Amino acid sequence: MSHEETNNVQVIPEDKEKTKKIWKVAGILAVVTIIEFIFAFTLPRGIILVSIFLGLTVVKAFYIVAEFMHLKHEQKALIWSILIPTILILWLVVALMVEGSAIFNIRN
Repeated sequence: MSHEETNNVQVIPEDKEKTKKIWKVAGILAVVTIIEFIFAFTLPRGIILVSIFLGLTVVKAFYIVAEFMHLKHEQKALIWSILIPTILILWLVVALMVEGSAIFNIRN
């Protein structure tokens, strides 16, 4: 008795639009990263550089979450239910840092 296995693999043609969209998002992320490197090596260290990095990081995070985690295609209520707590947590972190530095400066 011969036991013969057959593997039926069905190849689905690749979706050119999805591939094009992924390359577009990867290109945008690469351009933002290149801009970050240019600013890192040309601008002096300070609050302006930190602000630029924070802004560019938010742009990169938006594209990653929107495209690769598919949040861009969800209902607006879900987007806002994720976005509002995130903004409030960031505000809390900034407020705690400002208050902490004020207390530190008073003690010294």
